[in-house]
Amino acid sequence: MNKRWIYAIALTATALLAGCSTVREVNSTVQSYSSLGAIPAPPTYRLETLPSQQGQLSFPAIEAQAQQALARVGLTRDDARASLVVQISAVARYARDYASWPYYDPYWGPRWGWGMSYGRGWGWGFGGGMFNEPPLEYYRAVSLVMRDIKTQQIVYETSAQRQDVWTDDPAIFGILFDAALTGFPRPPQGSRNVRTVIQPVQAAAPAAAATPAPAPAAAPAGTSVR
Repeated sequence: MNKRWIYAIALTATALLAGCSTVREVNSTVQSYSSLGAIPAPPTYRLETLPSQQGQLSFPAIEAQAQQALARVGLTRDDARASLVVQISAVARYARDYASWPYYDPYWGPRWGWGMSYGRGWGWGFGGGMFNEPPLEYYRAVSLVMRDIKTQQIVYETSAQRQDVWTDDPAIFGILFDAALTGFPRPPQGSRNVRTVIQPVQAAAPAAAATPAPAPAAAPAGTSVR
C-alpha cells in the first residue's frame, strides 16, 4: 500500500476518534528570498490589493490573517507612513489522487479494505469496508512580496504551501502566512520545511449565573524549521 495513503487514512481516523482535543502538526514547504539586512525603519507597510482580489468575498478574511502574521514579525500597517509595499496572494483547491489510491483498480473496480469496529461493552470486531474513491486532498498556498516604497525594488519574497486531507479555512492561511514569514527579515534562502504545532483550545470553565462566560483563549502555536 502506498505510504502516503496509509498516512492519510491514519490521520483521518485519528481526527475522528480524538475530535478537537489533539495537538495538530502542520508541515509547510516554504521558499524565501530576502535582501533585507534588518527590519525597515519605520517598520510599517502599505498593503496593496489587486483588482481581482478586491472582488473576492473570501479575501478580507485571508487579508486579516496576513496582517496578523505581519504584526507578529514586527510590521505594522500604516498606509500613510509606509516603508514597504506588501502584496499577498492565496490559492485554494482540492482534488482526488486516483493514480496512487491503493483501493482502486481500473480493471477490477474498487477493492476491499479491513477495519476495526466496536459497540457496547467489551470486544473487537473486524469487517470489510469498500473504498470507492480516495479522500479529498486540500491544497493551500500563500505568498508575500515586499517592495521598498522609495525604490520600488523587491526586497523580500516568500511563499508557503501544503497539501493534506485536513483543512480549516481561513485559519490555515494564517498558519501558512506565519510559516512563510519564519526567519523574517533574514530567513534561510531557498526551500525548507517548516513545522507548526497547534495546541488544542481549552474549553472555558463554566461561570456563575450572574457572570458572563469569558471568551476562550486562542490556541498557542509553535513553529520550527527543518
